[in-house]
Amino acid sequence: MGAAVLAGLALALTLALPGLALENGLALTPPMGWLAWERFRCNVDCRADPRNCISEMLFFETADRLAEDGWRELGYEYINIDDCWSAKQRDAEGRLVPDPERFPRGIKALADYVHARGLKLGIYGDLGILTCGGYPGTTLDRVEQDAQTFAEWGVDMLKLDGCYSSGEEQAKGYPEMARALNATGRPIIYSCSWPAYQGGLPPKVNYTILAEVCNLWRNYGDIQDSWDSVLSIVDWFSANQDVLQPAAGPGHWNDPDMLIIGNFGLSYEQSRSQMALWTVMAAPLLMSTDLRTISPSTKEILQNRLMIQINQDPLGIQGRRIVKEKSHIEVFLRPLSQAASALVFFSRRTDMPFVYTTSLAKLHFPEDAVYEVQDVYSGKISGLKTGDSFSVVINPSGVVMWYLRPMALPVQPWHVVRQQAPGEGFHPVLL
Repeated sequence: MGAAVLAGLALALTLALPGLALENGLALTPPMGWLAWERFRCNVDCRADPRNCISEMLFFETADRLAEDGWRELGYEYINIDDCWSAKQRDAEGRLVPDPERFPRGIKALADYVHARGLKLGIYGDLGILTCGGYPGTTLDRVEQDAQTFAEWGVDMLKLDGCYSSGEEQAKGYPEMARALNATGRPIIYSCSWPAYQGGLPPKVNYTILAEVCNLWRNYGDIQDSWDSVLSIVDWFSANQDVLQPAAGPGHWNDPDMLIIGNFGLSYEQSRSQMALWTVMAAPLLMSTDLRTISPSTKEILQNRLMIQINQDPLGIQGRRIVKEKSHIEVFLRPLSQAASALVFFSRRTDMPFVYTTSLAKLHFPEDAVYEVQDVYSGKISGLKTGDSFSVVINPSGVVMWYLRPMALPVQPWHVVRQQAPGEGFHPVLL
């Protein structure tokens, strides 16, 4: 498609959607932080389980851990409330209010506490009659009021779910909330569940419009605390990467849902795999685990500095699965700034460690290049030419992840084509 045609389409879209763009300049890299839902769900029984219920204490204590245990300095800055925080009824003026027993000091005081620790606060709403947990939702006539309430409280991120609403209401309400958040004057990252409720794919989901409305969006079902759940998400994202991958970029991200590392469903190898796969997919890194009791080995995975550097790469290109072997080995590649790359060698095997042999040439890297290769988990550094054959040993349900920096490149720099027709192989090209 010619540049003039593309420009015409862009202009037509702009004219058709006045004031739609989410002009907030936020989430230029994938947001990082903590989200309550997967680990703590809708536990509101603070009398029987005060330590694990959805209450201000959980968020005060988690904010302390983010600030004091090295998370904040690595970029984990958002502490996000999910469903079940509010009272069952709005107040006399129709405003949302927090549950008075579980949040006696209110959301503004919690936001102040979080901000004083150099962190940011996220909150949850639902574009519908009720939230998924049965609390007051944001109907179309309440969008502006709720946006203003969140801004007055000092909220920094809104996750807007879609239970109890129609497709028509969502098509109107999600863009309306973007405009309402912009109108408050407060910078608030906007996380939408819109595409997940529409099946995540065209023609029902228009990713061009979505990227103008939301900073990040849930495309697929909720993650559960199991390896099967992680694999189902990876499978769906990989099967639909031709649609999903071009939609992501600075300010607008596909969200495969929370990191469940540190809970009960993943082994050590599987935890390392989720971290690597989410990073190569340019996913938001929103942990959902108990940071008060986290193990040293789990913390080491989540605080891997090179991993976070790759996730936060300023180019913001989402990676792709480029190889799927009969041996149940898969290879993912993410192009990074300064002609660097991240490679993930992922084993779906369940028997024993597997020796996988290939070369950068087979993975379509440019000829006659030389790379410094750093193992993201071990830190080991080595040199590698494009034509050299190499082997990696990948544990069952595990990964080997590499960060490749070019030491010597061909005459022309290479860049990865962001889009290609469905079914075509992944071929970085010389431009």
